[in-house]
Formats: sequence, C-alpha cells, structure tokens
Amino acid sequence: SLSPTNDLMVIANEQKAVFLVSKWKHSDKGKEEMQYAVGWSGSLNVEEGECVSSVLCIPLASQKRSSTGRPDWTCIVVGFTSGYVRFYTESGVLLLAQLLNEDPVLQLKCRTYEIPRHPGVTEQNEELSILYPAAIVTIDGFSLFQSLRACRNQVARAAASGNENVQPPPLAYKKWGLQDVDTIVDHASIGIMTLCPFDQMKTASNIGGYNAAIKNSPPAMSQYVTVGANPFAGFFFALEGSSQPLLSHVALAVASKLTSALFNAASGWLGWKSKHEEEPVQKQKPKVEPATPLAVRFGLPDSRRHGERICLSPCNTLAAVTDEFGRVILLDVTRGLAVRMWKGYRDAEVGWIQTVEDLQERETEKMDSSPFGNAQGPSRVAQFLVIYAPRRGILEVWSTQQGPRVGAFNVGKYCRLLYPGYKIMGLNNVTSQGWQPQTYQICLVDPVSGIVKTVHVPFHLALSDKKSERAKDMHLVKKLNALLKAKTSDSAEAKELILDIKYPATKKQFQKSSCSVCVFHYSRLHVQVQMQFYFSSELECVDEGLMQFCANKLKLLHLYELVSKLNSQSIQKETSPSDNDLAKLLRLEEKDFHRLETLLENYKKENTKTTTQLTDEKDDTLSVKMFLEYLEYEKDVITVKNMEDGEYVALGSFFFWKCLCGESSTEEMCHALESAGFSPQTLLSLLLNLWLSKEKDILDKPDSVSCLHTMLSLLSKMKVAIDESWDTQSVSPWWQQMRTACVQSENNGAALLSAHVGHSVTAQIIDSVTEKKFSKIVVGSDTESWEALSLDTEYWKLLLKQLEDCLILQTLLHSKVTKRTKRVSSLQTEPLGRLSVKKLLEAGKGGIADMVAKWVFKQGFSPIILNVAQYKNNTDSTEESVEVQNNLFLEEPESDTGLERILAYQQFPCSLEVDVVHAHCSWECVVQWNKDPEVTKFHLQGVVSVIVLGIALMMWNTFIVKRLSSATYLMDKVGKAPKDRLCRRDVGMSDTAMTAFLGCCSELLQTLLEADVTSDEMQAPVLDTEDAWVSVEGPVSIVELALEQKRIHYPLVEHQFVLCTILYAIMRLSLKSVKPLSLFDSKGKNAFFKDLTSIQLLPSGDMDPNMLSIRQQFLLKIVSAAVQTLCSSQKDKEVSEEELFPFEKGKNWPTLAADLAQYLQISEDLVRRHYVCELYSYGMDHLGEEAFLQVADKEVLASQLLVLAGQRLAFALLHGQIKEGMDFLTRLPPTLCTWLKAMDPQEIQNVEVPIATTAKLVSKVIEHLPENHGQYSLALNLIEAVEAIPATLVSI
Repeated sequence: SLSPTNDLMVIANEQKAVFLVSKWKHSDKGKEEMQYAVGWSGSLNVEEGECVSSVLCIPLASQKRSSTGRPDWTCIVVGFTSGYVRFYTESGVLLLAQLLNEDPVLQLKCRTYEIPRHPGVTEQNEELSILYPAAIVTIDGFSLFQSLRACRNQVARAAASGNENVQPPPLAYKKWGLQDVDTIVDHASIGIMTLCPFDQMKTASNIGGYNAAIKNSPPAMSQYVTVGANPFAGFFFALEGSSQPLLSHVALAVASKLTSALFNAASGWLGWKSKHEEEPVQKQKPKVEPATPLAVRFGLPDSRRHGERICLSPCNTLAAVTDEFGRVILLDVTRGLAVRMWKGYRDAEVGWIQTVEDLQERETEKMDSSPFGNAQGPSRVAQFLVIYAPRRGILEVWSTQQGPRVGAFNVGKYCRLLYPGYKIMGLNNVTSQGWQPQTYQICLVDPVSGIVKTVHVPFHLALSDKKSERAKDMHLVKKLNALLKAKTSDSAEAKELILDIKYPATKKQFQKSSCSVCVFHYSRLHVQVQMQFYFSSELECVDEGLMQFCANKLKLLHLYELVSKLNSQSIQKETSPSDNDLAKLLRLEEKDFHRLETLLENYKKENTKTTTQLTDEKDDTLSVKMFLEYLEYEKDVITVKNMEDGEYVALGSFFFWKCLCGESSTEEMCHALESAGFSPQTLLSLLLNLWLSKEKDILDKPDSVSCLHTMLSLLSKMKVAIDESWDTQSVSPWWQQMRTACVQSENNGAALLSAHVGHSVTAQIIDSVTEKKFSKIVVGSDTESWEALSLDTEYWKLLLKQLEDCLILQTLLHSKVTKRTKRVSSLQTEPLGRLSVKKLLEAGKGGIADMVAKWVFKQGFSPIILNVAQYKNNTDSTEESVEVQNNLFLEEPESDTGLERILAYQQFPCSLEVDVVHAHCSWECVVQWNKDPEVTKFHLQGVVSVIVLGIALMMWNTFIVKRLSSATYLMDKVGKAPKDRLCRRDVGMSDTAMTAFLGCCSELLQTLLEADVTSDEMQAPVLDTEDAWVSVEGPVSIVELALEQKRIHYPLVEHQFVLCTILYAIMRLSLKSVKPLSLFDSKGKNAFFKDLTSIQLLPSGDMDPNMLSIRQQFLLKIVSAAVQTLCSSQKDKEVSEEELFPFEKGKNWPTLAADLAQYLQISEDLVRRHYVCELYSYGMDHLGEEAFLQVADKEVLASQLLVLAGQRLAFALLHGQIKEGMDFLTRLPPTLCTWLKAMDPQEIQNVEVPIATTAKLVSKVIEHLPENHGQYSLALNLIEAVEAIPATLVSI
C-alpha cells in the first residue's frame, strides 16, 4: 500500500512488514529526487499463526489552521487472518487493535470526504470498510479519526510520563452479514444513495407485490457491491436506520519503549490497563458482536464466471471488475448493468483517473449555446480507466464509458498498479474549502528498476470527435517544441506545423511557452514568431491579443539582434587616460586625486582577501530566453520586470559592459536603447547596478571611469532625463536616483568612483546651464572666475565625504592584523558584514564605534592599543597632505603583537573618541562572551569612570546576574566546587569557564566600586558627531544609555563583591565542605542579586558567634589552600593556569583573605598569623619571615611558632634525622624532653627542614616572646638544645 500523499509505503508478507518513508536525497546524477528509505521493519503478528492479509495507509488531516495541505501523520491499518484489525503509527507503534469478526480479513478499503460537484449529489461520509468472507464491517470515519488521534496522544503521554490514562471514544461501526452469496473475494462501498420516485415504486412492487405500501419520501440506503461467485456481482442495499451502530471498546497498547511493534494487543478491552497490573496468564478473546443479516437484492448471475477485483470510480457511478477469464467488465452501479467489456487482460489490475477541465483553456465558440461553451460555466470532469496487463507488460488508458484508448505505455511484466481510491481523512465541508492536498490518483510500482511512476491524463483526451482538433493541436505543440529544441531544425517544417494549429488559445499557449522555455539561437525564434504573426493576420477572426503579443515579441527580438550586433562590433580602443586627464575629468586637484588612488588601492588590497567573484558566462552575452523573460513591451515603452539582483546585473551587462570596457560604441548603444523605448531612468538603474556589482573588474580598469563619464553624460542628455524646470536651487530626481543607489551600495569603492563621476557630470551640466543664463544677462564680462553653485552639488560633496569615510571603515574591517597562537573562538572567525552609507546612517550615533569594536574583538587584541593609535595620531598631525592617507592606518609599536593597522582618529574624531571606543569594545566583549563563555571573557579597560558606571550596570543586569545566581545556588547546594557536568547543566558553561567567570565578576564589581568613588571628580564626556554624519538615525548608542543609568548603592555593591570573591576563591582553590550562603544571615542573603542601584536592608551590628566561627574557618581554609597552591606551583609551574586566569597576575590570596576578614567582621591579624604559620608549616621560612612583619600581635604568633619549631625538632630526634637522636634526647632537660615527646610532627606539612633553619626560627620566637611569658624558659631550653646539636650528628 502507498499513501495517497506519496510519503509512506508499506510492504508486508506473512508476519513481516516494512514501512518505507520518503526522503529527498541526491541521486547519482547530482539531482534532488525523492527516495524511499526504511523507516521501520519487523514482525506484526501477535496471535500465534496469524498472517497479514491486507494493508492500507490512511493520511490524517492536520487540525491546525495554517496547514499547507500536508497530512499531520499517516496511520497504517493492517488486517490479519485471525480477524484482527490493528492500527499503527509510521514508526511501528501499535495504537489500537479490534476483533470485529473471527474470520480472516479479506480486504480493507477507505472512503474520504469529497465536495459534491452538483447540488443534487448526496454528500458521502468518510468510512473504513472491512470485508470478511461472509460479512462487511463499516467504521464511521469521524469516529475512527477521533479514536486514532486520542490513542496517538495517549501513546505520546505514556512515553513521557506513563501516568495519565485517558479513555478514547469508542469506535462506531456497523456489521452486515451477507447472505445468498456463495463466495465473496472483493467489495466496493458505493455510499448512501436515494432512489427517485419511479425507482422507489419499481423496487416496492418487485418486493411487496401489487399491494405494497409506498412511503412519501424515498428512504436513504447504503449500497455495497461484491464480486465472487454465484452471483458474479452482487448488489446489497442496507436501509439507513435499520441497524443501530455498535459501540466497541478500544484496545490500546502502550509500551515503555516505542521502537518495537511487538505490543500486547489484549491489554484491557474494557479500559486502559494499569501500569502496575500484571499480564494474565491466559488471554481471553473479546466478545464479537453478531452481524445484522443483509440479503442480496440482485446480481449478475453467471455460474461459470468468478470475479477477482472490483474498483469503484471516483464519481461512484462506475466500477471496473476483473474475472478469471481475462475480462475487464465496466459496471454501471446505479442501474446494475454491465455496459462494456474488454477481452484479453488476464491477471489485470485496474484503477481510475479523474481529470478536471482547466477553464483558462476553454475558448468561446460561435453558435454554441451549451452551458460549457463559455469560460464562465462549471468545469467538466472526465473519467479514465487505467488497465495494467502484466502478461503483456502494457499499461493502457481508456476513456469511459464508450471512449477510445487514449494512451498505452510499455512497462515491465512484474509491476504493481496501486489505486487507493481515497485521499486524506479528517476533512469536512468546512475545512476542505481552502485545502489543496497534494495527492496522486494512481501509480505504478516497478520492482525491477525500483521506480514509482504516476499517471497523468490531460482533459482534452476525453473530448468527443467534434472537439478532437484540440488534441491534435496539443500534439502539434509537443512536436514543435521538440523540433525547436533540436540542434538541427528545418524552418519550413516548423512553418508548416504552426499553420496546422487551429485554435487561437493553443497558439497563444504555445507562443508563451516556447518564448519562455526555448534555449535555441534567437534566429529560430525569430522565424517562429514571424510565421505566427503572419498566420494570425490571415485569419477571418483575428485574435487581437495574439497579434499584439507577437508584435511585442518581434520588437524585443529586433532589439536583441541590434544589441548583439553592437556588442560583436569591436571598435579601436582609445589610449588609456593619464592621471592628469582623469583628475581633470573628475574635477579634482592633483593631491586629491592621488589621495583617492591611495584610498582605493588600500581598499582593493584588503577587499580581495575576503571576496571572490565567480563568472561562468561572458558579461556581454545573454540568452534569448532570459532577454524575453526580463523585458516587457507595451505601448511603445520597454519596462524591466521585477527580478533578482543577479538577473538585473546580467541584463545591464548585456547592454553596457562592452561600452564600459571601451570595446563598443557608447553613442550607438545609447541611441539604440532610447529608440527602442527605454526610459532614461531605467537605463540609469541598469547602468548603476552593473557598475556597483562589477567592483573588482572596475578597480582593475581605470579607463572605465572615463567610459562611465561619457555614458552618464549621454543618458543625462536624453529627453525626460532631467526635468526642464530644474534649476540650481532644487534637487533633481535624476541625480537623486543616482545618489540613492550609491548610498545603498555595499561596494564602496565602485560607489565612490560613480559618485565622483556623477558630481563631475552634474557640475558640467550646471556650468553649461548657468553659462547660458548668465550670458543673456551679462554680455562680454569675464565669467571664468565665477563658480556655479547648486543644491545638487552640495549633496554630491556630502555624499563623497560619507562614501570616503565608509570606504576607510570598510578597509579597516577587512584587514587582518594579528597572528593568533592561542585558542580562537568560533565567534572571532565569523566574517564582518559589508558596510554601506545607508547602514551607517541607520545605525545610530554609536554605529561607527560599534563596528570598530566588533573588529577589535575579531582581531583579539586589547583595546588599550587604541590609546597608542590616538597618541600617535596627535603627534603626526603636521604631515604633508599627500601622505595623510599613509597615516590613516597606524602601525603598532610592538612588533610581536602583529598589529599592522589601526584607523586614524582624524577621520572620525568624535565617533571614535577613545572612551567611546573602549565602552563599545567592553560591551561587545560581554555580548560575545554571553554567546561563547568557554573562550571569551569580559572586561572593562580604559573606560572613563563616568561611563564605566553605566556600562558595568548594564552588563550586570543584562548578562551577569542571572548566571551568577545560578552558580551561587549550585555551589551552595553541593557544598564545594561543582564538577564540570553540573556547571554545564545549571550555569551553561564548563567548570574552568565558570571559574574565570566568577573572577571577572569580582573584577567587575571592584571596578564599579572604584569608579563610584572617582566619578564625582570626572565630567561627563560630550558626545559629538562629525558634520557628514549629523543626519544619522537609529538606536540609542551604548554610551548614551550608560550615561542615563542611576548611581549605584555603594554598600550593596560591596556586599555583592564579597560574595563574588568568596565564590571565586571556592572555585579557584577547589575548596570543599563550604556553603557560601551559610556565611551570611537572612538579611545578607535577601540582598543578593538585586538591582545595584536600589537600597536594600543589609546586615548591621554584632553578628551571631556561630556565624563568625563559620566565617573564620572559611577564611583560614582560603589561606591554607592558597599556601598549598603556592608550594605546589613552585615545584611544578603550570603554564595553563596562567593562560586561563591572566587577571590573577600578582593576586595575593592571603592578602585578599585579610581584606575579606574586614568585611566579615573577623580579625585580620588572625588571618595573617595563620598565613605565617602555614608558610612555616610548608617549610617556606623565607616567605614566612616577610609575612611575619605584617602581623600586629607578634607575641601570640611567636607562641604558635614555638610549637611548630618543637614539632620540627621532635621529628628530627625521634624519626632518625639525627644520628643517635635518642641518646641526645636523654641529655636534654626533663621538661623539654617531655614537651618534645608530646609534639605531633604530622601536624606540619614539611618536616624535612634543616636544623639551622629551625634554629633561626627559634631565635625569632625568643626575640618576640617577653621574658615573663610562660613559655619563655621553654624557648630558651629549646634554642640551647638546637645549638647544642653537633654538626657531625646531623645525617647528610
């Protein structure tokens, strides 16, 4: 079975089945074509020994209003020999199963909704009919549609949760027991029919006799036709209302894994099976409802003939039946008669095609009063019977009822003809109004080649002999198209074929199609159009529209021939103009022209690195097909159709490229185009599009500028180009059109050149106009010193300045300055977009700085270098004007960074003011960090404090606070530095990136605090704009938004800074058993992640002692971890750490812990003492001596260090560092000996410290212990013991 929508094919054999899904793939020839791939395969049998006997694919309509005609999904209906009918999804998931009869399923057929063609036609309901050997079951389509949707939704919910149980609506079906028939093999459900009064009386008389009663209204009946034996064809009529619909309980299979179709089909017939309910050992078949008896009304008795298949026509009036004698019989199901028979079609397969007439092809004819004689009548419908004879390998198409064979195709002998006879289920008279389902009617599956072919029949093949000339004309059209596409063709034969076409509609159709699809040389088309025009004028009834159409095409072809001739005529090139000539032509001073050359050279050098131009065809050639498609000729005026930019450029190239290259006569081309009917505005548009798109070629050909000047002068002199009423004080639409094209162009080099040419031609025309007017007023006076001013000239000067700025900026954005050795973000490799004056004018005041910031980020260098560029620019401002361009890009003084060029600030002194650029760079950095936090980092460098306050606040509110709160709650939840998986899940970045992120947050808040202190001393910068860019419009710049931000609440920012520093310390030092929020009380917790400008209730007064104890332990952990990291880094220097955390250079964690202690109400001296003890514990006595000086209470520290010295000496004496250590221990005073034995050397981290170093430590302890201290005497004994150890006893 193949779905009517071509998207699903099912092949089944015995228990196995394969679901094939259509996909678009590249064929071996490189073309896109639809192929069927295996979507699901497996066994479908559930009951033991059952096999698949029938399969049907039913597409179900989507319930969405915006549906485009494609089905929502496709249901596969499978009938089994056990009597079961099961419904599956495209992925093989069993939705529901139904046992409607215990006999094998013979056939499944479906009927979907069709809009009635006439008011008298009865509207048919959707249904699924199931044929058993002695019964027919019909399931109402609406009931089936709702049940399938409910079951599919339930399966989706069960896959997600498995908890919800929703009872789907039961299936409504009717079951008829067919009687008085020996054998049934196939059936057709005709639908509901209503008899006319005469047929009603005839039927009543045949059944009830002379005294039969007749109802006032004819009853509605459902008609069924079966084929088999005795009778060969049986006709059954079931009165509507004679049998109530049966309501069945649906069996739904829900499985935990939806990848298999082996589901339990009897999982609870009276409801949904519970998730925890165990499967019963013995399966019980559901109750089967008895059938309602239905006797055969009449039939076609033929005892020797056995029917095989029946196929109902789309209009429900005819049916084709095949039998075992090799006949195909056409039945009139309304009258119950056989109206036609075909012989010699053994094992034939049949199907139908219904074709609707296209009203546009119908022509009005004289003396025709039929309702179909005009285009306003209803569309006619034709039925064609398709017969596939596998014994002969032929596919035939016949016109019904008594029509001839209209087509025959040689196909394979092993094909299958698939005719579903239905479309999409789920539509009604309302939803089907705007629905245009993309369905096929019939197809042929060739298993040898693996190709599925559809059959299409044109409507005109069904016309009678009177109308058969239409078919002949269509045949001539096909023959003509084939002849004209041939490499060698005879014009005489083409002329004869054209003269044979009778109908004007066919002529016009052929004329339009041949003009649009032909690919031959224009002379062949020329002959064809001439003959068509000649023949049209000879007719008695001339088609004016066709004549005008041909005349217009002839004029376009004449123009095509003339332009091609001009392009083929090569003229002698003039010598290339010198620089002085070009400067005079453009009305530029020598230094200005030299500056323009330098600008374009730099632009060309950078632009060629990033752009490539591919040209497959010559610029001056254009096919006839394209030429006729692009242009329209009407009322002596040629207009260009709306088309894509590439097509517009191709047309312009055909007209003007040879002229711009100096290889064709510009004057002759302009004259030819003007005479043909082109308006000057259209030609100017084509010329400018060509010029601006061919930038690379134009920059390589300097002489093209003079050609453009000549052509623009000629176009400007055409009629209606420049309005006669135009004066110097008004703006000419002609020049405004040119300026608009330059403003919108992204090819700034070509735009700048065309603007110079336009300015020059404008000045030339204004001079001539002014000279004429002035000469009339003042005769004989000296006018050479006068300069003509006009509004257009001023607009040109403004545009030239804007284009020059845009060109310089574009050159900068395309330059590459650094050779990266570090890891590069994918965001830095993305190319920057091209600029135009229009884009800059719409980008707002900060648009230029924003572009530079994007470029700075892309290059990956620090914005601080921009300060160097500004300084160098200020010092080099006295250079000669000729060398100004060379200094527009400044070299970075440090050669190792690879920075080559930076835009000079004299071009944009206001837009690229250093603070503004730094602000935009900082914002761009955080924007890119938000996209890829793994590689990039955000910062605030070089920004003035007035701006940095607003920028930092905007960064905090927009990007940072949400991620920071997620990181805080994650770390508080796990109680340590979280693993990489948790960081990626909750915060959206790796653990390494989160560490760097927390460090950046801490730096950001610290910068914010410092800026708030100094902001009162700073003045807000004045945001100016260059004169050429005063008219910019667009979004508010970042700097303006920053200046509008409110002042921060300093204590709240400080409070948030403490949290960020704590979080960073936990991540950076990998601390464990620490919950950061436990270090704060409820007030402190509630104040986090609030608006930094708001006033929050912060902790004040004395803190809870337990809280202070937790804070103290945390700070001591920081110090211990920092000293441990310091010790390990001295042994093994980790380069990767420095690369990951460059902002840590010089960071002193113990000092930071001491600063935190001040915020957390912990003694700073306590932290410093612990730091000194840790240094000595790790054996870094030289660092400990330096840190010792920062401790205030040196007496307490000395007492702590005394214990540490005792632990060192105890290890040396008791663990073999000193030879004969026990003997030496006995010589010591008893008090000292007992004290040393009580020491635990394992409490210190590094026990292998030289005795001399320990002696130095004990000396420092005695130095800071007062004599009245309780341990002073112990310290004296200890120093004596250390000094008494002979050097010979110390092991080497």
